[in-house]
Amino acid sequence: MWKSSLSFSIPLLPEHMLEGMGCSNLVLGTLVLFLLLETVIGRSSNRNSLALASYRTNFSALLLNDILIALLSVPSLLILAGNWALFHPIQALTPQWRLPATLVLLDLTLYLWHRTCHILPWLWWFHRVHHSDPFVNVTTAFRLHFLEILGVSLVKAAFVMVTGVSAELLLAADTLIVLWVMGIHANLNLAGERWLKWLFTVPSLHRLHHSVRRSEHDHNYGFLFSLWDRLLGTLAVGKPARIGLDGLVTTGWGALLSPLPLPQTNTQTGPAAAPVPLYRMIAEAAYYQAERRGFAPGFELEDWL
Repeated sequence: MWKSSLSFSIPLLPEHMLEGMGCSNLVLGTLVLFLLLETVIGRSSNRNSLALASYRTNFSALLLNDILIALLSVPSLLILAGNWALFHPIQALTPQWRLPATLVLLDLTLYLWHRTCHILPWLWWFHRVHHSDPFVNVTTAFRLHFLEILGVSLVKAAFVMVTGVSAELLLAADTLIVLWVMGIHANLNLAGERWLKWLFTVPSLHRLHHSVRRSEHDHNYGFLFSLWDRLLGTLAVGKPARIGLDGLVTTGWGALLSPLPLPQTNTQTGPAAAPVPLYRMIAEAAYYQAERRGFAPGFELEDWL
């Protein structure tokens, strides 16, 4: 039976911090392993200017966001987990089912959050920093605007409040999802994707999500399970036309620290790409807004603003 009373107990225990450090070391070790594999057997070479620029920017994001998560996100979530909750459905389960249930529910929650980031323009404004990488690799998983990190933390806090999940279960489920997200961004081909993609998100599905075309990157929102995309009609299969975002390449600390990521010139290798005019970007955004509401008249000024 679900417990519906608001509960409070002793704040964050030292062992939770030790467990968090262990999970961080696991993520770091996996990152190093994927980087080695990308160098040796990568889908495409990571020894060019495009790849090196991507790695530099993404490691800047990793450093910044790791500090942010260490200082704000993880401690607050672990204090919240098991101490403040409106319900306790996870704890009502038998011990062997608690981690699978936490993993499934957390992944569904993150799917809904991810999809919302693509639907709401003000969330997309920050989330597009992640999509701006023209060379998707394992470090792209950490290419996030710091305000999106705060948004994800709030979503996870709400998840804890609703499910009453313990700190240990939250750490375990979150770490497993992070490891999988690193894998689907990696510049690698995964054996058995043809069968795995029926249940799990695989690299080929997520590469399409990083397509420059909005009709392609508005699909495949799942992190661990592709089941949510399959059930909710957002699954798409194919090869992306091109990776990244036209007119937006975020590089260095500036774009990651700025409250609003600024449009920049596309710096992909090959022939020099012409800057995308601001009026064209606004026109495309206004058209997208109008298309979403069926081109109903009377909203033109609002669309352009």
